[in-house]
Amino acid sequence: MTVKTPALDAPQKPNAKSMSVILAIAGIIGTFAIIGNTHETGTPYGWYSLLPTIFVLAVALLTHRTVEALFSGAIVGLIMIDPQQIVGNVVDVSMTVMMDETIAWLILVCGLMGGLITILEKGGSILSFSEALVTKVKSKRQSMVLTFVLGILVFIDDYLNAIAISSSMKRITDSYKISREKLAYLVDSTAAPVCILLPISTWAIFFSSLLEDNDIAASGKGISAYIDAIPYMAYGWVTLLVVFLVATGKIPDLGAMKAAEKRAQNGQVQPDGGVDIALGEDVKAHPNSTIGVLNFALPMIVLVAASWYFDIDLLAGVFVAMIFTMFLYGVQRLMPVNTMFEAVYDGIKIMMLPLATVIAGFMLKNVNDQLGLTQYVIETVSPYLSAQMFPAIIFLVMAALVFATASSWGLFAVAMPIVFPLGAHLGVPVSITIGALLSASAAGSHSCFFSDSTVLSAQGSGCTAMQHALTQIPYALIGIVATAVFFLVIA
Repeated sequence: MTVKTPALDAPQKPNAKSMSVILAIAGIIGTFAIIGNTHETGTPYGWYSLLPTIFVLAVALLTHRTVEALFSGAIVGLIMIDPQQIVGNVVDVSMTVMMDETIAWLILVCGLMGGLITILEKGGSILSFSEALVTKVKSKRQSMVLTFVLGILVFIDDYLNAIAISSSMKRITDSYKISREKLAYLVDSTAAPVCILLPISTWAIFFSSLLEDNDIAASGKGISAYIDAIPYMAYGWVTLLVVFLVATGKIPDLGAMKAAEKRAQNGQVQPDGGVDIALGEDVKAHPNSTIGVLNFALPMIVLVAASWYFDIDLLAGVFVAMIFTMFLYGVQRLMPVNTMFEAVYDGIKIMMLPLATVIAGFMLKNVNDQLGLTQYVIETVSPYLSAQMFPAIIFLVMAALVFATASSWGLFAVAMPIVFPLGAHLGVPVSITIGALLSASAAGSHSCFFSDSTVLSAQGSGCTAMQHALTQIPYALIGIVATAVFFLVIA
């Protein structure tokens, strides 16, 4: 008998009660939007800047529809800015986001990663890799620990981790009746939290360059400043400990995860609404298990090596890996060239929902920036800061902002010029401030239901972003509380 869990089902159409609540919230915000618009152009919106984010969270929790919630929140913000130019402003924000270099990079990386993984799946390589691992894994606990270990080994980028590990481990975790939500949690918890702890990841390269751009570190010394702060990136360390304890059974299933695991034990590992790549009946593992494993391992090695060679650029890495994989499969005649290109197209199509979610999130961030959300929140808490409270408060505030905007990278370009002078004025060591900010970035990204790592981990694991976020949040909260306590203690 399959256990149904309403809170974890597929995105639902809002019922009459939900619609009434949404309309009431929209009406209240619309009223404040009119009040807020009485401000002169360029005047800060103060606490009104919180309203779009509140609306997004309310709609998402009531409907479980992520993209629609984000887009509607952006619309609310644009009404606040200028209700008479709403259509033109929607177009302007959409075009600004789509022409953003980060979005272009993300679309290409995710699309090509989806294509590469689909080639590996339809070529039987992931099946071969999974069958080889099945012979080594003897229990449910071992399958979760293996997922944890692989997540740590694939440290170069959280996107690569989220897509590759989830795709390769699904068959094994399914065999032990582990819910796809728990798989998504194991994968997501070893993505961003691991990336911030290693100085040869995309996160380290990006943030070290920000430190130099903001004169926090001297030119060429950004990575040294980053390395000095790694011991203080507490959320990464705490999250790794928590996910290990979950994998080994030391921490029990909590909240919605308990219901998801009960459903899986009753035979339904994948929740309603979760989507997997349709491989077709002709997909089989390679008859030679060693070659089959190499057909998966070699493209992954090339992907990591090429990314590292091109200055930790995952886009360059995935492009080289795809060319290599097509050549490798072509020599072995595993798949016709046309079939490989069709697999690439299928992979790109599969990534459309995660990409739509991230793009809508960037639209909301753009609107929040226009409303001055980040500046308002930081300036509001700054009078209450002291040297002892600064690291913990900055961690919590910035984590909340990342959670609200899903901007784990872009937000800090805005926040750094405000936060570091405050820390310096209070006498807080730079390494602790960096540790607090990177911890906040990882925490917000890890817990946010529409962040890139969340949606990609969910997509790769075969559940929806909301299903993943709701089951993951109790464990993320453990990490957030423990990290806040850490910063209070060291201060």
